[in-house]
Amino acid sequence: MTIRAARPADLPRLQRIEVAAGAPFRELGMPEIADDAPPSLATLERHRQAGLAWVCTLPDDTPVAYLIADRVDGGLHIEQVSVDPSHAHQGLGRTLIAHATTHARREGAKALTLTTFTEVPWNAPYYERLGFEEIPPAALPPGLRKIRAEEAAAGLDRWPRQAMRRRL
Repeated sequence: MTIRAARPADLPRLQRIEVAAGAPFRELGMPEIADDAPPSLATLERHRQAGLAWVCTLPDDTPVAYLIADRVDGGLHIEQVSVDPSHAHQGLGRTLIAHATTHARREGAKALTLTTFTEVPWNAPYYERLGFEEIPPAALPPGLRKIRAEEAAAGLDRWPRQAMRRRL
């Protein structure tokens, strides 16, 4: 597997990865998450143009996982990391997060952050194993507070969520 910057031609494939990666949420009683639309092509392109969209590819250069990020509160915020379920449990998400960590350090970021579901096994418990820690709601910096408010407005707080940080 290779990690590289996302290319314009990859973006529709990233949407398909996102749809496939959402399907397992149905089994957890979260059909709204499973049915949620993937990031728009415009959103993916914005991340790509910012240099904050990476893919993990097969030897034939087909993307099977991706990560998009934003710069938030002096850190690199993982907006989304998704792996095609047919390639799950191979360390692709971990590899993408390691790549984002290297990028963040090069930029001088102080932390890697994300928001996630607390009770989904491949969400908060997974990120804890990768060294992320919960940020108490009262300690959220402004950018993360805004992200959490947007998530709540979108109905994501129907299930327990939290912001997490890994200091760099």
